[in-house]
Amino acid sequence: MLRYPLIHPPLLEVLAGAGHGSRILIADANYAHRTNSHARARVIHLNLRPGLVTVEQVLEVVSSAVPIEAAAMMEPDDGTAVTLEADYRKHLERQTPLRMLGRQAFYAACLDPALDATVATGDQRHFANILLTIGALPARNGEAG
Repeated sequence: MLRYPLIHPPLLEVLAGAGHGSRILIADANYAHRTNSHARARVIHLNLRPGLVTVEQVLEVVSSAVPIEAAAMMEPDDGTAVTLEADYRKHLERQTPLRMLGRQAFYAACLDPALDATVATGDQRHFANILLTIGALPARNGEAG
């Protein structure tokens, strides 16, 4: 039994196998999870019902488990502002870049072979997707990096 907030076995397995530069997509319920993810990426279904679980809930737990080097969100085609950025920033280190990508650029980034997993959520908010790039762990005192 784990004494840790992340207890979902398939998600733990993917994160344990991810290295520096690997990507994890946490996708809303509207996202085409299989079509717009690299063919090798594992799809992990956490979409229990509409609205459960949310992208932010998954981000909170994932960000406690792995270092996040960078993040990207999908920008609406009409240029309207995405209102979720502040919610997601609460779960990222202050220095972590969070950039906005147009729809096609976001899809292209998710079709890249660096995508290890797509986490399908029940989040019904539009443009709630976030693409995480895993960082490196700092070297421990006295150890080479």
